[in-house]
Amino acid sequence: MANIKSAIKRVNINNKNRAQNQSEKTEMRSQIKHVEKFIAASDVENAKAALHSATKSIDKAVQKGIIHKNNGNRQKARLAQKINNIA
Repeated sequence: MANIKSAIKRVNINNKNRAQNQSEKTEMRSQIKHVEKFIAASDVENAKAALHSATKSIDKAVQKGIIHKNNGNRQKARLAQKINNIA
């Protein structure tokens, strides 16, 4: 454990930021699974609505640096492609 006051503060801040990032990432993954559930059920309208919220969540994660830009674009493209295939 750190002994210096500023190092202790940095550890606390890093832990807080990590928890926030995990929460954001978990929410993003849940949104993606929600879309995939509608795709599996061949429910196009609800899948498109869920894709909109999932895209927003993915973009937010990219903007905050939680995931890489290319990773976010790939996830959005794959979801859109799955929806187009069932439509």
